[in-house]
Amino acid sequence: MPSSSAYRSSTNDVVALEAHDPFRDALALARPRAVAPVPLHATSPWRARFSPFPHIKLGVVVEGGCWLCVDGLEPLLLRTGDFYLLGNPPPYGLGSSIELARGHGADELLPEEADASALSLGSVTYTCSVDFEFQDSEASILFAPIPPAVLVKAHEPDGKLLWNIATLLVNEMETQRVGRSLVLEHLAQILLVHMLRSHAGSSPEPLGWLASVTDDGIGAALRAVHADPARRWTLEELAGTAMMSRSAFAATFRRRVGRPPRDYLIEWRMQLARAALRTDASLTAIAAAIGYQSESAFSTAFRRVVGTSPREFRVAQRVQQRDRPSGRAG
Repeated sequence: MPSSSAYRSSTNDVVALEAHDPFRDALALARPRAVAPVPLHATSPWRARFSPFPHIKLGVVVEGGCWLCVDGLEPLLLRTGDFYLLGNPPPYGLGSSIELARGHGADELLPEEADASALSLGSVTYTCSVDFEFQDSEASILFAPIPPAVLVKAHEPDGKLLWNIATLLVNEMETQRVGRSLVLEHLAQILLVHMLRSHAGSSPEPLGWLASVTDDGIGAALRAVHADPARRWTLEELAGTAMMSRSAFAATFRRRVGRPPRDYLIEWRMQLARAALRTDASLTAIAAAIGYQSESAFSTAFRRVVGTSPREFRVAQRVQQRDRPSGRAG
């Protein structure tokens, strides 16, 4: 997905805010990179066990079916057209039976090195999976509200829409046309966005910035905060934006988002600050861009939330960037 990063530094070292849609903002800061989709045709009996993954996995059953067993959760039966999204999942497995998916039984197993999420249920199964890796080390914070497993069934309205996108992805994956990698990258990102939308529209759990997907008052308040994070927002102003009373807004916001409005505003400012500290923008410019009247006030808030000073954070990021391997192993 093209990055509309919340920050850019000009020749005058002034930081300008560009994005204001919370959904777009979060993805721009996290910069999830889609690893090339992995297709697999398999026949029963099969299983695969996977280690914890500190990012996001997305999969679809193109044909056939399999069991998905995430440690600590009830087994999930996946059939043709079903989609799953795993957020920072613990160890998990897939298999042609619950026992196999949990790592028990059968002699003929999928080789451990086959890092794919497609197994059969009775006969031939064809599925496709995509890994999304965060390019910034702190980006996982933005996706903390996503549970270990989200399932969208084929018969659901969102499932039908996702299937149309997946059909394009699979068709592109099976061809060798010019621009193939670019098309796959964009289709995978679109799938991710629609899966996140589906989760936001159906989850009773706190959603963080994902609550902005809805068109209710809380979503309106979140969009207002992202449009102008430097503003000294008051509870009255945000409640007015949401067209709710102060008490109703405060209670509903905390239930839907997972934290009070002021805490959310401060944490979002610090996410923007992290991104800005990777540029050459001055601390004074960054402070002003996110609503702090002085570098000192910004540094105090940053240390309280992040646990280190802005200067220390910037130095650590530069060291990390310098020491980062130029290529991706594996």
